[in-house]
Amino acid sequence: QVQLVESGGGLVQAGGSLRLSCAASGRTFSMSTLAWFRQAAGKTREFVAAISWTTATVNYAGSVKGRFTISRDNAKNTVYLQMNNLKPEDTAVFFCAGKRRGGLGPIGYEYWGQGTQVTVSS
Repeated sequence: QVQLVESGGGLVQAGGSLRLSCAASGRTFSMSTLAWFRQAAGKTREFVAAISWTTATVNYAGSVKGRFTISRDNAKNTVYLQMNNLKPEDTAVFFCAGKRRGGLGPIGYEYWGQGTQVTVSS
């Protein structure tokens, strides 16, 4: 089993920045991919970004490419999401997710954190 705990959410003005963290514990050696998803109120959850735990190869949703950066620190078992130039439409609960196989796409995630709220005011 793998446990994921997000932190770093909060309230920020449009144009501002936040950095989310996702601390992984448990059988982290079995992980292949860690990712961030988000879910705005009344909407379905959507893929944001993913990173290979071993190669650091990344994949981004088009809506965040150029503004968000996903990275990982294997020594700390932590994945980060640096979010710059935030927009009101980025307001959502952000979730960290992990899987043991299946590449950098948006499906097949087995482990989920509890989420952290990001609110961007206009």
